[in-house]
Parts: sequence; structure tokens; C-alpha cells
Amino acid sequence: AIEETGACAITFEELETARERTDGTTDALVAAGFPAERIFRGAEKTTDVPGAFDAANVVLTQHPEVKHWPVFSMNDEGVLGALRAMEGREIASADIIGIGIGAGTGLMEFEKEVETGYFATCMISPLRHGYETAELMYKWIKDGAEPPKHTLTAGVMAYRHDYKEVKKRLGL
Repeated sequence: AIEETGACAITFEELETARERTDGTTDALVAAGFPAERIFRGAEKTTDVPGAFDAANVVLTQHPEVKHWPVFSMNDEGVLGALRAMEGREIASADIIGIGIGAGTGLMEFEKEVETGYFATCMISPLRHGYETAELMYKWIKDGAEPPKHTLTAGVMAYRHDYKEVKKRLGL
């Protein structure tokens, strides 16, 4: 029931990239029919697991009626901090769907013998992004071609069952 479901958005408003990621996810959820008033934002003071843990605990305290939690953030650490807070309140992993971005620390969740609420991650390729950055800088310096102000980062979704294959495809 929607009355027992609330999305937990771990946010960091001070950083434009972070804001774009969480606002983009919020917009996509609303466009898909998820009620905007059921998306609860928790502002983290630091963009790591402890910062997200604290932010999620505020959201969980404010919404004890929520039993089912989609979770998103600007990175894997934001999602993991929220998951740890939910586990601390004995919310079952079957009632959590956490999706991270970055595939850094989140991949360790897939290594655990027992599944957690960490459902997926959007993996980005540091090799590809490093190459593109170097190429843009080279063209700017050599040819005066200023890089675009806004770019979109392509990612590949990875899940517990296929993350090793996705890592290999991305050259990681």
C-alpha cells in the first residue's frame, strides 16, 4: 500500500552534481506515478556512509508509518548509509530497494552472502571518463575548443547477479 511506502532521498544540496542526480531521480519517480508527497528528503552533512546514516535516521524518525523504502542518493555511499540506518531499525531487506550510483563501495554489498536491500548500482567507467576529460582538455588547449558546460554521464546498471560481468565489460 502506498500509505506504507516512502522513498528515502539522501541529498547533498551544496553540490550541483549531487542535486542533479537526486532531483533527476525524484523527477523520474514522479513521472512514473510515484506520489511526490511520499518522497522524503534527508540532507547529509558529509557525502559518505556516516553522513547518509545520520540523514536517513532523521527521515526514519519522522516517518515511522513507512514500512517499504525505495532508497536513492547521489552515490553508493548515500544509499549504503541509509540501508545501515534501516537495518538498525530492523527494517527487512525485502522492504528496501536501494539503488546507488558509482559502483564503488556498493559492489561490496553484492559480495555478501546474505542479500541486503542494496538492489543495484549505476556503474560509470572511470577509464572512459578520464579519457574523455583528457580529450576535451587537449582540444581546449590545442584548438581553443572550450568543453561543453553540461554533459551527461552514461552508466550501466549492475545487479547482484551480473555485476562481475558488467565490471569486465567496463574494463574495471
